[in-house]
Amino acid sequence: MLKSNKKKNDKKRSHIPFRLNLLFFVVFLLFATLILRLGYLQIVKGEEFETQVQRTETTLATGTVPRGEIYDSQHRKLVGNNPLQAITYTRGKGVSGEDMAKIALNLASYIKMPHVTQVETEKDFDLSIRDLKDFWAVSNEKELNKRLTETEKKLTGSELYQLQIDRVTDEDIQFSEEELEAAAIFKRMNGAYALSTINIKSEDVTDEEIARVSENLLALPGVDTGTDWVRTYPEGEMLRSILGDVTTEAEGLPDNKAATYLAKGYARNDRVGKSYLEQQYEQVLSGSKSKSATETNQNGDIVNTIQNYVGEKGDNLVLTIDMNFQKIVEEIAYNSLAQHRQGLNDRVYVIASDPNTGEIMAMTGQKVNPKTGKIEDDALGAISSAYSMGSSVKPATVLAGYMDGVITLNDNTIVDEPLKFGRNAGNSISSVFNRSGSVAVNDITALERSSNVYMSKIAMRMGGQYTYSSGINLSIDGNEVINKLRGYYAQFGLGLKTGIDLPNEGSGFVGSDITGVQPLFFSFGQYDTYTPIQMLQYASTIANGGKRIAPRIVDEIRGTDEDGNLGVLETQLGSEVLNTVNVGETEFSRVQQGMYQVIHGANGSARSAFIGAPYDAAGKTGTAEAIYDGPVENAKGSSVINRTFIGYAPFDNPEIAVTVVVPYLPITNTNSENTTIGRQVLDAYFRVGKYAQLDDELEKETTTEE
Repeated sequence: MLKSNKKKNDKKRSHIPFRLNLLFFVVFLLFATLILRLGYLQIVKGEEFETQVQRTETTLATGTVPRGEIYDSQHRKLVGNNPLQAITYTRGKGVSGEDMAKIALNLASYIKMPHVTQVETEKDFDLSIRDLKDFWAVSNEKELNKRLTETEKKLTGSELYQLQIDRVTDEDIQFSEEELEAAAIFKRMNGAYALSTINIKSEDVTDEEIARVSENLLALPGVDTGTDWVRTYPEGEMLRSILGDVTTEAEGLPDNKAATYLAKGYARNDRVGKSYLEQQYEQVLSGSKSKSATETNQNGDIVNTIQNYVGEKGDNLVLTIDMNFQKIVEEIAYNSLAQHRQGLNDRVYVIASDPNTGEIMAMTGQKVNPKTGKIEDDALGAISSAYSMGSSVKPATVLAGYMDGVITLNDNTIVDEPLKFGRNAGNSISSVFNRSGSVAVNDITALERSSNVYMSKIAMRMGGQYTYSSGINLSIDGNEVINKLRGYYAQFGLGLKTGIDLPNEGSGFVGSDITGVQPLFFSFGQYDTYTPIQMLQYASTIANGGKRIAPRIVDEIRGTDEDGNLGVLETQLGSEVLNTVNVGETEFSRVQQGMYQVIHGANGSARSAFIGAPYDAAGKTGTAEAIYDGPVENAKGSSVINRTFIGYAPFDNPEIAVTVVVPYLPITNTNSENTTIGRQVLDAYFRVGKYAQLDDELEKETTTEE
């Protein structure tokens, strides 16, 4: 038994050393392998791995180019670019806020960065208290984290950052002047997206600043010098509301269109057209961006940039508008408003075009600024604001009667007599020239004398009621009649968007509460509202014999020559006929003759304004009873009068169509500016009367400016 136990103990003592020896041997082999591997990596592969660590990555970065410019029809500049020296920054991939803060502090020692802090003023500041805290936070992250509890440090993302910002004190942001400049630089840098170039400073950059930055580019990763541009307007406020604006780099792409622009290769901070012509022709004006091969190191810092393509300036727009004629029309409208406004009237709109092509010759709106009392440009209102136009729509009503068959060439005489339906005095209609008698008028004399009753009886006939006696009930389907008239009016563009090459065009107001004799009032322009540009398209459609043509402001797209001036023609924009009015040539000519009589007939409502005109014009005046909807709050809803005029000349071969709208006049007024302005605009176009010597005067002005 003892012998057996002894053998077991001997076996145990001999086995344990063997296991230890085996373990030591395995450990030795592992260390030997590790040493050999390290030696291999350092000696054999060391140079290769060092190259990989120092290796750079080349990516494509884009830069902005000057925007295309805008010229008038005679190639005189309306919108240009002023070149500026600029300090730029291209953000590398993965560059941290701390890295940018260091670069900003360094750059602040070489340039003066304008800034106004929220500490200095609560208005018009560009560095908010939050901006200052952001800059301190990224520059002092370790110190900031000491102010957090262990639990708070476990937070992530925006929740953690907001907590960090909350820990920044007012004492922390008591910056020196250079630190404030650095904070302003950092804010600009922080707005850049990876591999997108932004301007750090592009105004009042001195030659000394350019030199200092250029000499220290190696110490300023991503920073460079270059050129920028800013929009200029040689003609001041002329057409400013129509020309539109461009976003700033801070604004970048509009939120509602960002996805579309990004899909087309734009960067988020790119400047784009944000309104009217600048927006409508963005693809033409924007140009081709410069392209640069950008080398970044393993930290994402930009170490070298090589420009592969310098980019190409945007193409230029040539407008249909003649700057000299535009100046005259603006002056006519301005003087009219300044000298003859009455009551709540605070605006005047005037548009002129070639009725055969739709080319806008001049477009202006002059409007009183309620805050300053000054008259300002509101050309935009000519396409966006709508008003009751009154009797100016009567030519369309007569042609609607022909199209509907309720009057014919053999049956177009109707008795003008005061109309009264039922016992309600509000259901009474009469013509200004005939308040009590009975006068037979045909289509031509109805237009010359502006018969409300003639138009009302056309509407009655459309509803199936051909007879009238005093006090009878109006037995028509009002909705049916108004919808019929709207359909016919639409052929002239009334109630529809005109198709003008500008965004955000208005289409007017369509009434919906149809009661009593409203369909009859509608027949002479007392219900729906229309924009001045719709009235111009309508007048042009009558002038050219029935073709509704889309009005346009841009005539040509041209490149840029080697000297930076207007280059060769690239695209000639043509006229677009939207529809042709469905009425016979003879019927059309009778309505044209009626409009001729408005100006030349013994009873024409515009006769006095056009006496002695050396050209033959045709037209129609309008006086609409309307409701005030302007800026004076306590006057909203009050009764006003809108005066309008549409016309064209020469009568036999029209070259120009004109629309004038003078809204918000008192119920009792002596204002006749609708026809006075119409006459002045036509005189200016034909260079007659007081405008006979205008060509010489304008030539002198242009020569002096050049």
